Amino acid sequence: MPLITFGEAREVEAESGHSLMQAALDGGIDDILAECGGSCSCATCHCYIDEPWRSKLPAADDMEQGILDGVLEPEEGSRLSCQIEVRDDLEGMEVRLPASQY
Repeated sequence: MPLITFGEAREVEAESGHSLMQAALDGGIDDILAECGGSCSCATCHCYIDEPWRSKLPAADDMEQGILDGVLEPEEGSRLSCQIEVRDDLEGMEVRLPASQY
């Protein structure tokens, strides 16, 4: 189970094959609200993925990009954590979180 760091050094053991959003929820990361339960319809699991991790992930598809167009604080590395599948090679990934999901 890869270790993922959310925000200010909050480490979570994430289960491979599950979404990054689910890992955050299971790990008690309160900044990920996940109001739609991972159906890519609300953006309350918005996060930032910086290099070198961003290049290891598939690009956001059109649906995800459409939702990201409405987030409060978009950045180049903006992603919806519900759309990122945890893999073993993401061990050590750092995920930044926005100040607010609303």
